[in-house]
Amino acid sequence: MKIKYFFTALAAALTLLVSCSSDEDMATLNSVQVSSSYVALPAAGGSTTITVRANGDWEITEVPGWLKVAPEKGTAGETDVTFTVVAATKTNTATVKLNCNGETQLINVLQQTEKVELPLSTCKEVINGADGDTYRVKGTVTRIVNTTYGNWYLVDQTGEIYIYGTLDKSGAEKNFLSLGLEAGDIVTVEGPKKTYGSTVELVNVTVVSIEKSLVKVNELSVSEVAKEGGEFTAYLTCKGDGVSVETPVDWLSVKGIKTEGENAEVTFAVAPNDGGERSATLTFVTTSKGKEYTATADIVQKGSIVPVTVAEFEAAAVGDAQYRLTGLVTKVDDAATGKYYISDYTGNLYVYKASGEVALNDVVTLVGKRAEYKGVAQVGSGVLEETHVSAAPVSCKDFNAAADDNAKYYVLTGTITEIANEKYGNLYIEDESGEKVYLYGCYGDWSGVNKQNFVAASGIAVGDKITVVTIKTSYNGTAQGKNAVCFGIEKQ
Repeated sequence: MKIKYFFTALAAALTLLVSCSSDEDMATLNSVQVSSSYVALPAAGGSTTITVRANGDWEITEVPGWLKVAPEKGTAGETDVTFTVVAATKTNTATVKLNCNGETQLINVLQQTEKVELPLSTCKEVINGADGDTYRVKGTVTRIVNTTYGNWYLVDQTGEIYIYGTLDKSGAEKNFLSLGLEAGDIVTVEGPKKTYGSTVELVNVTVVSIEKSLVKVNELSVSEVAKEGGEFTAYLTCKGDGVSVETPVDWLSVKGIKTEGENAEVTFAVAPNDGGERSATLTFVTTSKGKEYTATADIVQKGSIVPVTVAEFEAAAVGDAQYRLTGLVTKVDDAATGKYYISDYTGNLYVYKASGEVALNDVVTLVGKRAEYKGVAQVGSGVLEETHVSAAPVSCKDFNAAADDNAKYYVLTGTITEIANEKYGNLYIEDESGEKVYLYGCYGDWSGVNKQNFVAASGIAVGDKITVVTIKTSYNGTAQGKNAVCFGIEKQ
């Protein structure tokens, strides 16, 4: 729901300093990085060198005949790679591929014989265009993500694209602040297109022109609002004809506005939040001589940490809400940096860079945000809350032979051969050892709160393979697993 509030002021105005909560940085591959993904070569011939940093053997492929790359192959470490061309009478462009450990970094190469002004393209035309082609596009700066390299979003009436690196006036990198770009400015840029996952980018763009916005946000009275709700004020300056305010959510509304000369104060009311953390982008708009200028500001409202299953987490939207998950660590990619997989009975999930150390077959509870990579859900900004137990994987045969111990946990994987009691989840499983284990209670909730009707709720049936964590006990001399918690289901 988008609510638009309009207020007229002769010389109202806004100045924007966006408070950005995103922790996104220059995107890099795990296996290989380059000092520059854009190589410009002179029309008269010559060379340009970039640095390749790789953690394995690498190779540059799809090199056209007019271009020489040396070396084209290398090993782990840091290597200088030189791109060389002879004199050309026409402009040459190429996108070569740097391959390492199954990952590919695109490097755009341009040898331009004369300066040709590109036609102006829309964001939609860039999105539908070919990778490696160079585009000139005009739009409004929205969210600025990184102020060193110059990573930001550009939007026009047809769509939005991501600017991945911005060159300064002399063509140098890592000097974005010298341009003075702010959210709300109308900018024309030029650069090669690249698609990274599902994100369409223009890489290391040249800024052709900047038209400063007539509306800015000086500051917000708070950076975040309590979950109980309340009020906050945006302090503005405006040089256009009137101000309109757009709030894209129904939990936030405009309570009032005050103006004095070029200064304006807009007060917002925020409703109580019973869910997870949420955020909204406020858009302030003014017009002058028929042209529209905008500025944005982000506001965050705190919320509760929402307990979810893996499936519920995957169904949630990417955002700042905090979720609590409990699962079995099924694979560890890098224990030092917190990269691993967890699973529960609803699915498997990747955890990216969580704090705290885990080991394979730990049962853990962690809190994090719903993030994703190339369209696949993952836990972002995760924090390990608790490691409940460290379990030992065993066969059904070895489990039955083990001593009874209420403090020792085992991981069992087997096929359901019989469901003895559906309400309480009493069932038999069998694995390749040829022995069966009787599970006296099988649940989906590690907390032990929801102990009934797991069979019906999960839909497990005879023939399905399940993974559980349980303790070894006995009843009348017969081995059994007690209060097993299911952390994986493979349907037959």
